[in-house]
Amino acid sequence: MPDIPRLNGVIKALEEGKVAFVSFTPVDTESAIAMASSSLDGVAFEMEHAPLDFPGLRHALQYMLDRRQMLQRGTLAPAVTPMVRIPPNGGEMNQWIAKQVLDIGVFGIIFPHVSTVEEAWNAVGACRYPRLPNASLYNPPGIRGDAPARAARYWGLTQQEYYSRADAWPVAPQGEILVVIQCEETRAIDNLPKILKEVPGIGVVLIGEGDLSQELGHPRDYDHPVVADAINSILKICKEHNVPCGHPHPDGKNIERLVSSGYRFLMPTASRSFSVLEQGRKLSGRN
Repeated sequence: MPDIPRLNGVIKALEEGKVAFVSFTPVDTESAIAMASSSLDGVAFEMEHAPLDFPGLRHALQYMLDRRQMLQRGTLAPAVTPMVRIPPNGGEMNQWIAKQVLDIGVFGIIFPHVSTVEEAWNAVGACRYPRLPNASLYNPPGIRGDAPARAARYWGLTQQEYYSRADAWPVAPQGEILVVIQCEETRAIDNLPKILKEVPGIGVVLIGEGDLSQELGHPRDYDHPVVADAINSILKICKEHNVPCGHPHPDGKNIERLVSSGYRFLMPTASRSFSVLEQGRKLSGRN
């Protein structure tokens, strides 16, 4: 089997100790084309607060492919890594939706409202194929159904090559699938140290500050001391467990603070303006 370089650009940035930049975008072809030529590391197609559109996602992923771009870069790795935020909350345990989007070919999933060890265990397991209990790197046990043909073709790999890379990073060092869990409840904050200690394979913890601020009684008032304290607690816990922490709302006012505070996964609203993205890249040493 030939040596295949890293395919997931978001994981590559995180492995290199850099800040990864990923943007939410609608599931449509025009957005896919625009994002594919950006300086983002990845794009997360939004299907939590937008329609659950599997055919649309398949079309969008195809439109992200640029043959000249691939030829010039000399790699199978997409210039911008496609991911998806799926709709079910962690407690709903809807592994079938993870299976659907992975089989289409995405390189990562954002799981909303993951608040317990069991929910985090399920999120990582849904992104892994089953293996025998005596196999190395067994936990969390894989529960993904086996139908790799379409995803392997999209990645540009044989099915056996795909099996060797279609695993959750960092529990599998060569894994190309990024599992992002959203921490957006006070219960999730209380459980986060245990989650990060007991569940290998969580690539990023993304703060869900909108939902968190709702529960705390200060909707979208992110500068309120109660909300800010909860957000800072999540970042602190992530740093203590050496797991990248993500922030969903960097803008021109807070980007310098977020980078200097140690956030490793930032989600600028690139569909409106790339200025925050470029500012963030410069502040984090990416230019």
